[in-house]
Amino acid sequence: MMKISIITVSFNSALTIGDTLRSVAVQRYPDIEHIVIDGASHDATPEVVRTLGAHVKHFISEPDNGIYDAMNKGIALATGDLIGFLNADDIFASPNSVTNMAAAVSANNSDAVYSDLVYVRADGTDKVVRRWRSGEYSRSRLRYGWMPPHPTFYVRSHVMRQVGPFDQRLRIAADYDFVLRCLAQPERRVAYLPEVLVRMRLGGASNHSVQAIWRKSREDLQVLRRSGVGGIGTLLCKNLRKIPQLLP
Repeated sequence: MMKISIITVSFNSALTIGDTLRSVAVQRYPDIEHIVIDGASHDATPEVVRTLGAHVKHFISEPDNGIYDAMNKGIALATGDLIGFLNADDIFASPNSVTNMAAAVSANNSDAVYSDLVYVRADGTDKVVRRWRSGEYSRSRLRYGWMPPHPTFYVRSHVMRQVGPFDQRLRIAADYDFVLRCLAQPERRVAYLPEVLVRMRLGGASNHSVQAIWRKSREDLQVLRRSGVGGIGTLLCKNLRKIPQLLP
C-alpha cells in the first residue's frame, strides 16, 4: 500500500485550518503522512494545529521566504510514495477522497493523479461558486492552456525528485511551472479521477488585485517559454479556459 504525504502550508490561517485538519483526520485511507509547515503565524494557527492535529506527523512553525519556500520544506520532509498539497483554507470533498485517489494511481501504476475541483465561498465550503472539470490528460493539451488543478495534483516521489523543488524566483506561478515540469515529459503516465477531490475557498495571491493578475500572467508566459510548451497563444487559451468554470 502506498504511503501518501499531504503537505499543508499555512500563515495566519487560524480561521480555516481547523477545517483542513479535520478533513484529513477523517480520511479512511490507512497510510497518510500529514505535514504542516507554518510561516511563524501571528495568530492562533499553531494552537489550532496542536489542538486538532493529533494525526499530524510533522509540524514546523518558523519564518520562511514565502509559500514556495514553505512547500519545499514540506517536500524535504515527505517520505510518502505519492506527494501533494492541501491548502490551509481548503478541504477534501469526502472521507474517501484519498482512498479514491490512491486507487486511481494504482490501477495503471501512474506517475501522477489529478481530479476535479470546486471553488467555494470563503464563508462556507458548502456554497459552490465555480467548478473546474479537468477532463482527461494528454500532453498535447498543455499547448492549449490545459492544466490540472494544483490542489488535486499528486505525484510519485521519484517524479518529485526528478523535477526538483518549486522555483522560488517565481512569486505566483511556481505551481504552474511545477505542474508543467511534471507533465511535459512524454513518458509520464497520468491518471484522471473524474470526481471532485478538493473544495477550495476563493481568494489567494494570484487574483486579489489587478497588479497580481498582471504579474501572474507575466510569470505564466515566462514559465511557458522556458518549458517549451507554448507562448502568448497558450497563455490566452489558459485564461479563456476559466470561462466554463463559471457555468452551472
